[in-house]
Amino acid sequence: MSAHEQYMREALKQARYAFAEEEIPIGAVVVLDKVIIARGYNQTERLRDVTAHAEMLALTAAANHVGNKYLADCTLYVTVEPCVMCAGAAAWAQIRRVVYGADEVKVGFRRYGNLLHPKAELVRGVLAAECGALMQEFFARKRK
Repeated sequence: MSAHEQYMREALKQARYAFAEEEIPIGAVVVLDKVIIARGYNQTERLRDVTAHAEMLALTAAANHVGNKYLADCTLYVTVEPCVMCAGAAAWAQIRRVVYGADEVKVGFRRYGNLLHPKAELVRGVLAAECGALMQEFFARKRK
């Protein structure tokens, strides 16, 4: 298993917490020097906060962990392509690499161009089928 897959599995664990709480099942982890320093999952319903996305919560926790708003040596792993808000936050934090699983064609940031920091690397499609299946199951249950 590659390192990207290993960390994405950890993000998937976070997404499953969201799923269990009837939140949109997106999870994220932030990695620094091969160590997960922050985790997050969607909590917009629980917190009644439209900004409580997995990535936002993980970025805030990572910044608190390192004691700096800049996360230039970190990698953000997220199960679904980030939205514009989360991509913007990753850019402002100067995240070095964003790795995500499933594409989000409706509200994903790539629809609007590259919103990440100019030096950031983007890796797409890590465990995409598994990440996408969790989203599909969630929305199929909501439609019942």
